[in-house]
Amino acid sequence: MLINRIHVEQANIPTAGQSEIEIVERKGLGHPDTICDLVMEKISQALSKAYLEKFGRILHHNCDKGLLIAGQAQHRLGGGRVIEPMRLVIGDRATLVKEFAVADLAVEAARSWFRGNLPEVDPTRHLVCQVELKGGSEELTGIFRETSPVAAANDTSAAVGYAPLSETEQLVLDAEKFLNGSEFKQRFPASGQDVKIMGVRRQDELDLTVAMPLLDRCVESEISYFRQKEEMREALLAFLKPRLTRLRRLNASLNTLDRPGLGLAGMYLSILGTSAEDADSGEVGRGNQVNGIIALNRPRGSEAAAGKNPVSHVGKIYSVLTHLLANRIYREISGLEQVVVWLCSRIGAPIDEPQVAAVQVKLEARTNFPDIVDPVRQIVSRELERMPQLCVELAEGKYSLC
Repeated sequence: MLINRIHVEQANIPTAGQSEIEIVERKGLGHPDTICDLVMEKISQALSKAYLEKFGRILHHNCDKGLLIAGQAQHRLGGGRVIEPMRLVIGDRATLVKEFAVADLAVEAARSWFRGNLPEVDPTRHLVCQVELKGGSEELTGIFRETSPVAAANDTSAAVGYAPLSETEQLVLDAEKFLNGSEFKQRFPASGQDVKIMGVRRQDELDLTVAMPLLDRCVESEISYFRQKEEMREALLAFLKPRLTRLRRLNASLNTLDRPGLGLAGMYLSILGTSAEDADSGEVGRGNQVNGIIALNRPRGSEAAAGKNPVSHVGKIYSVLTHLLANRIYREISGLEQVVVWLCSRIGAPIDEPQVAAVQVKLEARTNFPDIVDPVRQIVSRELERMPQLCVELAEGKYSLC
């Protein structure tokens, strides 16, 4: 793409952190929507690796239509039981080959993810996989037979990324990672992985509403449940408060649907650590954006990045690249308050030649706009030129997609 076709403009709108109201959500590791995203991405990576080993290139596939159907469970203080397993529907397209069974590879990749991330889940007993991967159309699979180092876009699609994260966005992200971190799990073995956080900031006060189940085998009584819950809440606040910069007040609530005196009906308990065991199903694309959060004050696209092929599907490639570009521009060029990057493809055109590549910058008071235009264009041009390497990195799972 010619460097002078990269559009750079100055935007004087308030940043997310400067608005009076800010809303940020994160769905954690064990949330059913996040499970779908991460599992389907794991399947795409496994297919990409197998295709490369057998054919020397990644063949057509898009495993971005996943559905996790909740099972049935019977909770009991001291330990309940799973009555009906979860069901994972794995779709949508893949190149079917005689060299290996695509369905078997997909199932093993899914079970491997569960084994590595949700320790209470036995993927052979608690999960049933239903593979619905079919062959793709001739026109789209033909893209993968071309020998060019840069593939043609298999869709007309747009994506947007931004940097830096606001204080609220970073705190919400840090909170979930803390609650699902190894140190917290060792300290509080009753805590499940299905963490969901909603952050609402009003001026300089942030309220966090957190949902996280407690494993019923670790809870002997209602008193024990509420005692452990309060200890976890206090630990979260102790972790976050030293990280406050501009914010002056921080509040956190945990499992606000709980009601003392109602027994099992008044406590958020789990057997497997995820609400997918009996309460909530999940679907690809309903969870976090590729930067890990759902920020309502920010621009966002509609693509589900997880599970799409890393070679030609711009819904995946551009979703990651826009955030990478925004972060690199912000880090490498001084005097910027905020960067927003937009990319839009045209189906059939090379993915390193977007139809639109645009950057919006909000400047600090003493920064001159003409001084930053060429450096911004240089960064965008440089990253578009390394598109083949980015596709390899996506196939290898270098970047988190939720």
